Amino acid sequence: MAVPYSRYIIGNLPWYSVLMVTGILTAYLLGTLEEKRLSLPRDSMLDMVLVAVPCGIIGARLYYVVMQLDQFAANPISIFYIWEGGIAVYGSLIGGAVGVAVYCRVRKRNFASLLDIAAPGLALAQAIGRWGNYFNREAFGPVITDPNWRFFPAGAVIDQGGIPVWHVATFFYESVWDAGVFLILWLCRKRMKRTGDTFLWYLALYGCGRFLVEQLRQDSLYLFGFRASQYLSLLLCAIVAAVFLARIVKETHARASWGAIAAAALAFSRVLAPTGLWGTAPVIALYALCLWLLRPGENIPRFAFYWVLADFLVYVLLLFLQAGWLWQSPYFVYAGLSVPPYFAIAYAQLRRQSPQNIQPTASEKPCDY
Repeated sequence: MAVPYSRYIIGNLPWYSVLMVTGILTAYLLGTLEEKRLSLPRDSMLDMVLVAVPCGIIGARLYYVVMQLDQFAANPISIFYIWEGGIAVYGSLIGGAVGVAVYCRVRKRNFASLLDIAAPGLALAQAIGRWGNYFNREAFGPVITDPNWRFFPAGAVIDQGGIPVWHVATFFYESVWDAGVFLILWLCRKRMKRTGDTFLWYLALYGCGRFLVEQLRQDSLYLFGFRASQYLSLLLCAIVAAVFLARIVKETHARASWGAIAAAALAFSRVLAPTGLWGTAPVIALYALCLWLLRPGENIPRFAFYWVLADFLVYVLLLFLQAGWLWQSPYFVYAGLSVPPYFAIAYAQLRRQSPQNIQPTASEKPCDY
């Protein structure tokens, strides 16, 4: 298993293509179930797939080309040689979203509703599609120097100059993370408080995992010296946090609002703050502020205080063990797993959107199935 037997499933048909199509079909089938549950117009998911897939392919290629302009400068026509490889997940998300947004504007559909029905299936499609990297022997991490970790799926064997070398199997880690994102979204989709929230949670959850995994990849795309996908992941998480915080400021009292803001700041600062006194002192101060603002009371979810307290104990334990550097380590999965609960502190305090406040367009009246 550490070495795929072939890039092709049969003849010249590559595994990568088969897995990509399987992921798209899976996302489509799940989306149709959500389409029916939410009483959206018939074939909403089909229409979206027919728009999002080609736009996503274009976006995925353009994203890669922009990040690798030097590679295509000498032979611009090679931009169209997509069969030679060179696409990016975030480019496909951007391209697909733009295409669907235009479609919704023309057809007068609810953009947020369509994103919601696609989100769980999109996460599962990514989990399936990542195995295409396994068969292509790409998207791998650094060399594994410890013999104890040279086994599949912790690592995969990559042929380098005729020499088999063990590398971290980043495709597997991201596939597992994406599968977890799907499970969370699928189990919690009926508890979302507003249209569009399922997709927002997809962005936040996927972004947390991608931020960690991207640090391990040896083929990252760089922009101005930074790993583009890693910092785009961070940006998406920040945008989702900002959306939730903007809503909570309007809906709740001052202490709950400030507590949610402090919690969001703490979620990022623990991971991004430098080690040493100048980094740890502000983080500890934020912990203290959060614990005071989120003490149990009116409109404050009880889990908020206890989560921050438990996370604070983890932070202090790492400092005591002189392991604060782990927060910047891509192998420290807890750093990614611990961010969403801070978003949940704000989200749990939001009011559920009442049905009478949802205004479907004329073309979005519920359909019988």
